Amino acid sequence: MDLIDRKLLSLLQRDAGQTYAELAQQLNLSAPALHDRVKKLKAKGVLKRTTVELDAKALGHAITAMVHVDTEGWHTAEVAEALSKNGRVEEIHCVSGDTCFILKVRSATTEALEDVLHEIKHLPGVKQTNSYVVLRTYLERGPDPLIVD
Repeated sequence: MDLIDRKLLSLLQRDAGQTYAELAQQLNLSAPALHDRVKKLKAKGVLKRTTVELDAKALGHAITAMVHVDTEGWHTAEVAEALSKNGRVEEIHCVSGDTCFILKVRSATTEALEDVLHEIKHLPGVKQTNSYVVLRTYLERGPDPLIVD
């Protein structure tokens, strides 16, 4: 992956709705050359999908919570599978430290969040949860393709 690929990814990350002609112009490439780069990035698995970013509040999901989930023994795969079936769970991260999972959960109300927590606590293998309601989000983004470590 060269610098042009990384710039292409950065442009797509900002606005994936741009045409190949628009992207090609910004990168000083022909549209067919740009199309070839996108195809290669998809084949390598770097570019997983083209998607849209939805506004959770506009959709009525005003409450965001980070939920730590502790499991009994080695039930992580089963718990992760069960958690993934809940549409209010947006992210599931298996982590090291004093908890097994960190979830990002959205709901319309605190009562709806309580219902989700109740469902999570009653999954087989779940020992306990700790919840942290987000008061304000200052930054929410994906990886920066222009940073090379």
